This record gives sequence, C-alpha cells and structure tokens, in this order.
Amino acid sequence: MGWPGEEGWQQCLHNFHSLPLRPLSAHFGFHPTSAFFSVALLVAAPLAGQQSLEIRGKAGKLMELPVAMATAVKTRVEAIAPSRTLEEDIPGHYRITPERRALLNTIRYAEGTWIGGSREGYRVLYGGGRFQSLDRHPDIVVRKRYTSAAAGAYQFLPGTWGDAASKLRLSDFSPASQDQAALYLVEKRGALQRFEQEGLSAAVLARLSAEWASLPASHGGSYYGQPVKSRAELRAFFSAELARQKGIRSDRLATRAWAQRGQRPG
Repeated sequence: MGWPGEEGWQQCLHNFHSLPLRPLSAHFGFHPTSAFFSVALLVAAPLAGQQSLEIRGKAGKLMELPVAMATAVKTRVEAIAPSRTLEEDIPGHYRITPERRALLNTIRYAEGTWIGGSREGYRVLYGGGRFQSLDRHPDIVVRKRYTSAAAGAYQFLPGTWGDAASKLRLSDFSPASQDQAALYLVEKRGALQRFEQEGLSAAVLARLSAEWASLPASHGGSYYGQPVKSRAELRAFFSAELARQKGIRSDRLATRAWAQRGQRPG
C-alpha cells in the first residue's frame, strides 16, 4: 500500500488523536516502529523557512508534507512514540514476560475486568462499579447476586490482598502492585512454574480455579459453582494476547536498537 495523498493525510490528522501505532501502520502498510521513525525523520530537519518537508527512506523520497501538517504529525507521534522499556526489565518481585502478561490479561478477561485492555479494569469493583483511589484496596462491600468486597483487575478480596501486599511489601493498589500480587497468587497456587513449562494447560487452569472462580476446574465447571469461562475460549484469548505481547516486545526491541545505533529500523 502506498502513501496517501494530501487528502488522505488530512483525514489521518483529523483522527490522529485516537490512532495508535498499529492501526496507523496497518493503514499505511508498514511496520509500526518504521512508521514512527519514518514520520519522525520528516520533522528532524529545521522547519524555519520551509514550505514542505520530505520523508526519505532507503528507496529515496517517500512523500512530502506541508510544514503545518508535519508539525501536527510530529506532536501526536511524539505522544504515542513506542517505549524502549521492556516490561520484563521493570523492577518487581516477579518479572513480567510476554507470557506472564498474557496470563494476567487472560485472568482479567475471565474476571470481567479486561475492558478492551483498558487500565480502567484496575478500578473495577465486584458487580462492575468503579472506585477512584489506588492508594489502597477500597474494601467496599457490594451486594448483588453475591455479596463481595472484591476489587481490582484480579478481583482481590481484602484479606487476599492484605496477605499478598504484606508478603511483597506493596505500598499501594496501583496496576503494577496488582499485577505483582496476582502473580504471587498464581505462584501460591503452585501454578506459576507449571505455567512456564506447559502454558495455559487444563492443569494450570484447574490450579488457578481455586483462586479465580471464573476459571474452569478439572471438571470444566467453576470451583465455586459460579459462571465460568470455557478452556477453549480462554486458550483462544491467551494465544491472541500472547502474540500481541510478543509484537509489543519486538517493537520495543527495535526501538531500543534504533536508539542505540542512531539508525531507523527498516
């Protein structure tokens, strides 16, 4: 797919605020990291006194944009620039590898806190309500079909959270702390090492079903007699999410390599 004309760019800029890199790159037909650095290359030259700027690649000139349009693109691209930080490099008791992130997100999906991958899921109360402060577990009792004070992306009960927070010395209820506490529970159920060896197997799900009621036990139903996601549905979600997480990691490695070499990835 070729580069769009000026009308296409105007339409792109009209929607640019909400376009993440991957859909943007899919529209233009190239790798998202390359997309970012191709556009960033455009605005690296001084803007003063120029009517337009070029994007150049290995094959020569790719396209030309008016300066005003280029500036608008630069502002938004800088805001959505891919991070060079790998999640697994962030300090924490448990490293967050793509596999572990896919597992965590699968648990969120089962528990109803996925919300399209939004961080809003870290503020969910039992029943779907929201709480505001992430300073601590909200400890709000909700009465619906059941009565529960579960909260957060992994629907921690106050006592469960207190145990994990104490063991891991977590000082808040932030997304990072919730992720660490969830992996602590996975390990506590004897499932972490098995997951590393087998992936999201029936045996791993069965071990985790005692912690999260939405995961299937060995008999396929809920450990607690509550609504449960099927193994097939969870595995399909996990596989797609793992592929996505590996893609994110690949993008960040490419960005890091570019920064270290001072060259744009092709």
